[in-house]
Amino acid sequence: MSSPIRIISSMATKQLLADLVAQFQQSSGQQVNVESVGGVDAAKRVQAGEAFDVVILASNAIDQLAQAGKVVAGSRSDLVRSGVAVAVRAGAPHPAISSEEAVKQAVLAAPSLSYSTGPSGVALVKQFERWGIAEQIKDRIVQAPPGVPVGSLVAKGEVALGFQQLSELIHLQGIDVVGPLPPSIQVTTIFSAGVAATCAQPEAARRLIEFLTSPAAQAAKVRNGMEPA
Repeated sequence: MSSPIRIISSMATKQLLADLVAQFQQSSGQQVNVESVGGVDAAKRVQAGEAFDVVILASNAIDQLAQAGKVVAGSRSDLVRSGVAVAVRAGAPHPAISSEEAVKQAVLAAPSLSYSTGPSGVALVKQFERWGIAEQIKDRIVQAPPGVPVGSLVAKGEVALGFQQLSELIHLQGIDVVGPLPPSIQVTTIFSAGVAATCAQPEAARRLIEFLTSPAAQAAKVRNGMEPA
């Protein structure tokens, strides 16, 4: 029997992969092991040469790893588009977030706020700078450590307003998802799969990626707050 396919992924796709891998294992009989960690840490481990078969990260991270020879060139397959949502502690008042100006006012009014270390967090920092409020709010920002969901800080009451991928918020207890960021400032991340340069079973890895991009995977993607790419 073949050894399990080893995947490393960012936290944003953790629940989605749990659902899809269960489907794939049932239909194929092929075992798959998934390790979901902070995206920055995942990329560092692949860059360092740790052995994986498949890497699932933001598309730009996959491209960088391919350029570095750590992901097989031409193996990138886009899986999902993922947007950012806003969360508050369960039962707390919901701020208005239907427009860019409303989100700006919600950020200014929040006693504390948090965002991830991933691409969405980087984009939000740039947005705060564009609004000219970065200095004003810097002492209120609680940075979630890599791999720690922003929503968990919100649920514990450590943070009043949390921004993270909807897929990372919708399964958490103790928070209310207020809604997605409005279209004018929405941060959309494409998450992609690539065959790792260290892959020991490329055919099995390719079959798995084909399944992850197939119509059979679409329902799970939508259920997990994402759009098929």
